[in-house]
Formats: sequence, structure tokens, C-alpha cells
Amino acid sequence: MATIDETVESRWDAAHAATLNGDEVALLLYRSNLLGADLRITNYAGGNTSGKSEERDPVTGQTTTVLWVKGSGGDIGTLTRDGLAQLRMERLLALRERYRGPQDEDAMVGFYDHCLFHPKSRAPSIDTPLHAFLPARHVDHLHPDAVIAIAAAKDGEAMTQEIYGGEVGWLGWIRPGFELALQISKLAAANPKLVGVMLGGHGIISWADTSEACYRRSVDLINRAAKFLSSRAGKPRFGGPLLAKTPDAATRRARALAAMPVLRGLASRQTRKIGRFVDSDQILTFAGSADGARLSAIGTSCPDHFLRTKVAPVLLPAELPADEKALADLVRPLFDRYAEEHAAYYKAHAIAESPPMRDPQPVVVLWPGVGMFTFAKDAATARIAGEYFTNAVNVMEGAERLGGYVGLPPADAFSIEYWVLEEAKLKRQPPERKLARRAALVSGGASGIGLAIARRFLSEGAAVALLDVDAAKLETARADLAKAFGADNVIAIVADLQDAAAIERAVETATIAFGGIDLLVNNAGLSIAGDVDVLSIEKYDLMHNVMARGALLLSQAFVKRLKAQGLGGDILYIASKNAVFAGPSNSAYGSIKAAQAHQARLLAAELGKYGIRVNTINPDAVIRGSGIWDKGWAADRAKAYGVEPDKLAQHYAQRTLLNVEVLPEDIAEAALCFVGGALSKTTGAMLAVDGGIAAAFPR
Repeated sequence: MATIDETVESRWDAAHAATLNGDEVALLLYRSNLLGADLRITNYAGGNTSGKSEERDPVTGQTTTVLWVKGSGGDIGTLTRDGLAQLRMERLLALRERYRGPQDEDAMVGFYDHCLFHPKSRAPSIDTPLHAFLPARHVDHLHPDAVIAIAAAKDGEAMTQEIYGGEVGWLGWIRPGFELALQISKLAAANPKLVGVMLGGHGIISWADTSEACYRRSVDLINRAAKFLSSRAGKPRFGGPLLAKTPDAATRRARALAAMPVLRGLASRQTRKIGRFVDSDQILTFAGSADGARLSAIGTSCPDHFLRTKVAPVLLPAELPADEKALADLVRPLFDRYAEEHAAYYKAHAIAESPPMRDPQPVVVLWPGVGMFTFAKDAATARIAGEYFTNAVNVMEGAERLGGYVGLPPADAFSIEYWVLEEAKLKRQPPERKLARRAALVSGGASGIGLAIARRFLSEGAAVALLDVDAAKLETARADLAKAFGADNVIAIVADLQDAAAIERAVETATIAFGGIDLLVNNAGLSIAGDVDVLSIEKYDLMHNVMARGALLLSQAFVKRLKAQGLGGDILYIASKNAVFAGPSNSAYGSIKAAQAHQARLLAAELGKYGIRVNTINPDAVIRGSGIWDKGWAADRAKAYGVEPDKLAQHYAQRTLLNVEVLPEDIAEAALCFVGGALSKTTGAMLAVDGGIAAAFPR
């Protein structure tokens, strides 16, 4: 973990830049990606960069100056040409004549679309005029920890002068937007020697006439701030430790696991959240420090931080009981008070135009001696919230080292958090998908039905833990799904369902990764055919231990956490048509699948009072991609039915009433039907997805 006073190395590669052949937009993207790759410089979606170039108007053929700037909601670390807003400079500059004062601030944003050079350009952000009104060709607006520590320090203006010797100006806090852009441009015009401006409580903006010079200037300004902070080192961090000793990693994990379902349940009282746990040195030092409570109450200062973390976290007592009910009884009042304080904050500062109050539950929860829990709409957002709060902690450490950290006044924070323009940005986000905010664990997830279900759940917004005994296949599946749906949203857990301890560890791993689990798919299976007089009891026990005993152990571990969350949930059993159909040479597999199906019915009867639904899907002959069929089962079934192995799929299709082959994706659609809301009042049901086999009709 980098420290607040660690300098940033220049990563500009002149040889690579030369291959871009002077393309100003390509050089802007190269610079942006370099800056955005380092969390010390700016977080995901934080900051913005721009460049200006001469372009030919497609209608008139005349040359015009175009501003290329990161579009609304983009991320400079992953920025591509499609993520840039393209605007005509002459129109942007003309907007200065339309502006009458701060009362026009919000209205000005509506004019930006009228300045677009390309009609299908990315939507411009509120920071667009910051880049347009400075005459330099290239502009960076960044949020480096070392710089914000200066911007949020009590004597930040004097220290800016001391560090930069008049090369960087100072502007006290002004909300991002048109007025701030005008003030920066006026300051720069009045002081031609300036190469940047420190924005109080916020960050820094700097400029140059080439992309390379702009990059090197940004790195230089950050490093000068870091070296200044280093010169002021020596005091105990955050006033020194409050705890006599920080528990070891294993103890922290155990405590986090006990608390996670309770905390997630409380954080999800209004809208369900995905959670994440972090126990980095920086977080542990801050949460367990003498000044941790005081600084937490002040909250974050940089808008980019608190828009993702809320202004302040919940700080738990260092000592909490291991018993979940006792823990919940102690923690619930803290969440209640946090929500009440947020409601009071909203009431005190809301105006007629303010959006409705949002979910008042905390995003960040700190537990001294254990770590940080973050809760958000999905796994990536929960991770990013933790990264932003870590940056806020870095800023607090640096500012305290310089004589005192200063947060934003509540009214100013509210003006950002509940800004009409921020609400408009939120409303532009696509509607949430069917399984958004839910986490699933799928056993047998490396291939076949399990992999298809995982893919379908991910496509509908779920986070998914894949569990399988085949490590190689599992990693291949994880990598494939991570590429398609994002690495934050899928994890792989190698576990043998014959091992009770491995099952418990698997559920723990998924809980730590996502804050809890909402959906369990008991899909793992294997099959060994044979007439009853030759089937070995060892083979029967193997199948039983995986499919019946293993499924029950997984369900037990899952239900324990669901009860603590108090959010309900779903268990799906992928059984088989053999659960109700007596096929030849199949007594072991069929009877164990029947045990699975009845296990599901029994759990449905028991768990309904907790809002936990339990349902069963009975597939038949799902051959494509199936791990079971690869291990001799296909040959055994072909022999039992008197057909060639390569004709088995055709045989199964022809015996169905619909004359169709059943695919893994068909089972995945049925699974989504059960858990995606269409059958929210159904439990204890058994759904056949077998093409229609009259002999297997439940009766």
C-alpha cells in the first residue's frame, strides 16, 4: 500500500508516443490512461482530462477547434475515443456571454449539447468548461491524495504558495461547474506564470501545450506535494493507536465473517446491497486510532470521494460479541442513528428543487481491529467505494500532518450530494436487471448446466461464486466469465462436496467476497450407472456424498447466513427426471436424485417463514458441455438404451413429446424464472425441463 508521501514515477514512454504520429486525440488517451492507472493520482471515474485539436467541419469543410474531454461518467484509466465528448470551442466560449451568475449554473449544462461537434459524442460532463476556458491545448483535472491533503489542510493556501512558489494558484471551495471554470480562467489570465490551480477541498487543475508536457507537469506537481508531506513526517499517524494490539489476519477474518451477514442485512434495509471487506494496514491504522472517531465524524471533503462513500462512515465499537443476535442488537442502533442523522441533514439543507432523499443507510462501516465493510449496488461499486474511502483516509492523514484536516461544511456537501445535475446523471443509468444486488453460489459451476446458470445470472446483474472440484476447468470458466461480465462479479472456489470443512470454507469465501449470498444452486453431480447387483456401495456412497449429503451441507451453511441477513433468498436444486422416473440400470443415481428432490420439498416447508424459497428443476439428458457425460456416463446410457454413443442425444430428443434436445441454456432460463421475480410466490415446486416425458410426469 502506497503512503501519502510516496512520489509517483513518470511512465511516459517516448517511443510508444512516437508511434501515435502526433495524433492529438491518441496522445490524450495515452496520457489519460497513464494517469488513471494509478490510484494515488485519481480513482476509478475520478478526474478528467482534455485536449484541443483542429478538425474539418463535415458540413462546411471549414477548420474548427474541437475540445476532446472525458465524457460524463467516464474513467480516464480505461478511456477510449468513444468515451470522449467532442465540442466546438467557439460555441463553448460563446456561453460565457449567456451566463448571468451562479443562479444560471444548472441551466448552463443544458447548452453543452448544443456545442457538440459530433452528434453521437459522449454526453459532456459538468467539468467541460474547466477545460474549455483555459487557453492551453491540454488540461488535467486530478484528485491525487498528496494534493488533496494540501487542499483540505487548515492552512492549505499558504502551503500551496510555499510548495509551488507562485506557479500554482489557490481557489477556495467552489462547487464544480460553470462558475468554478470562470474563476479558474480569470485567475490564470491575471497570473500568466501559473501552470495550475489548487482547488480548496477538492483537487488540482493544471495545463500545458502538449500532451507529454501536461502529463509531466501533473506528475511533477503531485511529487512536489508528496515531498512536502514527507518533510512534515514524524508525528504518530492519526494521533497514535487506540487499541493495544490489532488482531491477526485469521481473527479479523473470523470476526468479519460473523458480522458480514448482520451488517449487510442492516445496510440493505431500504435497498439490497452487495458487500466487500478490506483489512488493509491503512484502514486498520485509521479505524483503530485515537483520532479515528473525530476524523470519521468530519467526513470526506473531496466530492469525488463522498459521492461514492457518503460523507461519513459508521464506526463500530472495537469490542463486539461473536453471537449474531447480540451483535445485531448492539449494531442496529448505530445504523438507526446514522439514518436519522442523514434524514436530519437532508431536511436541514433541501430546497424545493432537491431530489427526494436517497437510501439513508451507510456505505462504509469501520470496525477497529477488524477492517472496513463497504456496501453498494454491485461488487465493483462496493470495491470502488472502499478505494475512495481509503483515499479519503490518506488525505486525512496528510492534512493532519500539516496542521489539521478540514472537511466541507454540511451545506456545501449537500449541494453536491443532492445536486439536481448529479440526480440527472443517476437517472441516465440503465435500469437495474432482474438479479441486480444479489449474489449467487453455483455448485458444479465449471461446466454444463452450472456454467450456463452462472452465465445467465451474471447477464442479469448477479455476482456469482463458481464452486467445483475441477480446478483447471473452474479457472477457465472464471476467466471467461470475468472477461464477459467483469472480474469483480465472479470468483472461483475449488471444493469437494464430500468434505464438510471445504463446504464451510467455500461459503465463507463467497460471503467475504460479496458480503453474503442470496441464491444457492445445488447443481454439482456425478453419475455411475450399473445394474443393482453389480453396483459397488463405494460408488453409491460417492454419488450420495456429493449430491445428497453435499447439497444438504451447502444448504445448511447458506441458510445460517440467510437468517442472519434477514433478506430472504432462494435455493434451487438441479435434480433430474430420474427423480420420478425409473430408468434401466440406474438405481443409484435415480434414488439419490429422488432424495435431492424430497430434500428440497422438506427445506421449502421449513424455510418459508424466513422468506427462503426452495424449488427444484428436473432436466433430462443435458449432454452438451456436461462434465458428467464426459466420464463414461454417455457410454453407459447408450448401452442401456441399445444405441450408439454418438446417437444418444438424438435418441433422447426423439423420445420426448416435443422431439427436442434439452440444452444447458434451457435449464438456466428455468433457474432465472424461479429466482428472477416471475415466480416470487412459489416454493416447493418441481419444474420439468425435459422436452416432455410422460413417464416422468409427477404424480
